[in-house]
Amino acid sequence: MRGYWLLLTLGLAQVTLGQGVDLAFLQTRAEATGFAETTRYDEVMAFLDVLEASSRRIHVMRFGYTTEGRALPLVIYGEVVNATDDGVQAALAPLRVLIVANIHGGEVAGKEATLMLLRALAAGMYAEWADSLVLLAVPIYNADGNERISLYNRPRQNGPIGGMGQRSNAQGYDLNRDFMKADAPETRALLQVLRDYNPHVLIDLHTTDGTYHAYPLTYAPPLHPSTPASLVDYLRRVWLPAIDDTVWTKHRWKFFYYGNLPWPGSKRPPGWYTFDHRPRFATNYVGLRGIIGLLSEAYAYAPFEERIEATYAFLEAALSFAAAHASEIRALVEQAQQASPVGQPIALRARITQASKPALVLLGAVDSLRHPYTGRLMLQRRKEVFPELLPLYDRFMPTETISIPQGYLVPDSLARVRDLLEVHGIPCVPVKPGRTLAVERFRIDSVAVADQPYQGHRGQEVWGKYVRQRLAATAGDCVVTINGRTGRLAALLLEPRSDDGVVAWGLVKDYVAPGRFYPIARIPVP
Repeated sequence: MRGYWLLLTLGLAQVTLGQGVDLAFLQTRAEATGFAETTRYDEVMAFLDVLEASSRRIHVMRFGYTTEGRALPLVIYGEVVNATDDGVQAALAPLRVLIVANIHGGEVAGKEATLMLLRALAAGMYAEWADSLVLLAVPIYNADGNERISLYNRPRQNGPIGGMGQRSNAQGYDLNRDFMKADAPETRALLQVLRDYNPHVLIDLHTTDGTYHAYPLTYAPPLHPSTPASLVDYLRRVWLPAIDDTVWTKHRWKFFYYGNLPWPGSKRPPGWYTFDHRPRFATNYVGLRGIIGLLSEAYAYAPFEERIEATYAFLEAALSFAAAHASEIRALVEQAQQASPVGQPIALRARITQASKPALVLLGAVDSLRHPYTGRLMLQRRKEVFPELLPLYDRFMPTETISIPQGYLVPDSLARVRDLLEVHGIPCVPVKPGRTLAVERFRIDSVAVADQPYQGHRGQEVWGKYVRQRLAATAGDCVVTINGRTGRLAALLLEPRSDDGVVAWGLVKDYVAPGRFYPIARIPVP
């Protein structure tokens, strides 16, 4: 790859000197190797330097660091005075869209497609987007995982045959299960981006294996049943169908909702099943913040080049629609974030349920082929298509709900919880010591602890009931205030019965035992 680095160096020197540049010389490692390899971290950073030097609309920021100290790049494209959070939010373009790629280090199609899209923007393509969009892109989010290249990672995936990174970050955390507990420095950095830049839309780019199907790419909206209904309805009824139409017209590809058939031996009835509703996942998390989330999953058994092309096509179609409907989308998001959720129901637990009608799902088949360098079997999609009418399990319904209270009283002793509130941008206002508050406290009857740790934590589930009391605040206590942007998250983080909160992750295990009160009290609506 010495020639690749030479091209990048010469290209950067040329644009730095102010000469006219044809960015056709600038290739990702995937392109330069005939899609046998994927782009490394240093190459991504050099690639972005060339783009920044070649376009006044491209700005490259550093928004945090990985576990191993790699600076995380945030690329900002648009008509902005400067690339600070204030500068971006002051832009005349009404809509801010954040792209996150490579959250799993072995799922690299999104990284390559994002780099290619940014190159196109720097070269002047899609210039009309700048009138209505500010684009923020994180092309290599799990940078440490990306660098752990091995021919044995994701062994059945159809390339790149030169290897790919690992799923987890350097700590062993799955970054797409970390959005509630925020253990990883990468997660904390990205949550800071959400707080500072306040995007209206987040697009999360992945690669999926699983059931053999005939789609180059599948997608999903936010799946938590307490996501503002207006956002999910707009995605299902308007935006995703528009993407489907655009991609079919331009590429003759069919995209569809993400899903899998039940695994052999499963007790589930036949159907096409989506994944999980919990906010530990990026798009579910942002949905609960009143942000529109779009999940993209390129098909692992399609050729690597096609996975990149399909992801690029998804981005192109999604962003073209966003640019054409920017004010409408922004108004939807602002309305969702400004509406107070106090007194509204929120699902602490949920189960998957069917759509009102079955769907014609395009199933597929694969061939096995030998990896040329390891001899292990890879799977390659065949051209056959097997349409099947199936129940569509693509949404969730609540099984346990509460009404969102007016607030929560959080004691100073819960340092981990207080830290999480700050990381999520959930306001917690100090309360005067000795002030007496009418609260509801959860008396714990029983506790179950997970047999095995998951993502570094041994989860818990508690049972009990709330009792009304008057409680005097102590020094250092604070009251969580509920607003439209973070109120749903606050409830799901702090409620003891939440399936993705501090109890579920075992973060307050020292305070949880039968016969004790859960340490966080809620302040009911008067």
